[in-house]
Amino acid sequence: MSVYLDNAATSYPKPESVYRAVDHALREIGASPGRGGYHAAMEATRLVFEARETLAGLFGIRDSSRLVFTSSATEALNLAICGLLRPGEHAVTSTMEHNSVVRPLHLAERRGVEVTRVTCDRRGFLDPRDVAAVLRSDTRLIALTHCSNVTGTIQPVEEIASLAAGAGVPLLVDVAQSAGLLPIDVSDSGIAILAGPGHKGLMGPPGTGFLYLAEGIDPAPLVVGGTGGFSTDPDQPTEMPARYESGTLNLPGIAGLKAGAEFVLGTGIDAIRKKEGELVGLLLDGLAGIAGVILHGPLVGTERGGIVSFTVEGMDPAMIGFTLDREYGICVRTGLHCAPEAHHTIGTFPEGAVRVSPGFFTTEDEIETFLRAMERIVRGSAC
Repeated sequence: MSVYLDNAATSYPKPESVYRAVDHALREIGASPGRGGYHAAMEATRLVFEARETLAGLFGIRDSSRLVFTSSATEALNLAICGLLRPGEHAVTSTMEHNSVVRPLHLAERRGVEVTRVTCDRRGFLDPRDVAAVLRSDTRLIALTHCSNVTGTIQPVEEIASLAAGAGVPLLVDVAQSAGLLPIDVSDSGIAILAGPGHKGLMGPPGTGFLYLAEGIDPAPLVVGGTGGFSTDPDQPTEMPARYESGTLNLPGIAGLKAGAEFVLGTGIDAIRKKEGELVGLLLDGLAGIAGVILHGPLVGTERGGIVSFTVEGMDPAMIGFTLDREYGICVRTGLHCAPEAHHTIGTFPEGAVRVSPGFFTTEDEIETFLRAMERIVRGSAC
């Protein structure tokens, strides 16, 4: 592919160290973690422990055993939401959520949970006062995205975490678009539950994710079975992290995730943020100069994640994406981005929008190539 601008879906390319780590785990280790006392199995177990410690350090988690490896952010969110909420209880969320939050909450509703969806403004921002206003004595969970996958809007999660703690309600934060890009410290912020993927800003392979659970947060497991220990007990272990890690872990994926997280730590969140912020600025300035383009999300000059979404008057977003791919070799995302409620909120439902998401390895030349292509596409439509 010539120009890849869909890093909000999956970061590409990966650091070379990630490719090497996956290959090493497959070729040189081979064994299953926690499934034997021989050298290769012990090496696999040690690698998983080191990966857990690396992620814990990145997110300010003091006890790494509270961090669970999953197959994706989606699995992590399902584990937290479906495992915590019971019929007759109440949950709070926003109208800017991804379907990985929306659908588990909808399933919880069908099982007797009441869900309040707090409306965000047209830029995608959530007012913490609106969250505080809907909290009740039976509220058991607040579930919110940190950074919108549609607009890049960054929510005030620290402020919401503070009011949630004051009300005795755990805050679940979906960091799919912020992990590896924005500073996140669960100990300082008071975030009780953190769910994220490994394959986006953390630079790891697909099929990886994680869930952090603060002390005292104990959702029912989604899956039970072999954990490598406690074999005589027919009940699922209560010890962390084994309670939520049934089945053989994805060692090559976790090895790659460890390498990706180490790349993020070595490069520095500030440096990554600065680089991607400059690319986003080029996108916003360039698109704003094309007649008919409508930018969505935070105003220019307002902090946002690594995402720019736009529409063009009189043009189908899907056709723009198709043309960019077919005629220019440029990869972007179009449509509803698995977040229809967010598009209702910003006024782009049902067609959706064109989403452009540069990554750390994107170049300024690639941004300029995209902008030139957009100028030709829009100019051609006006002829």
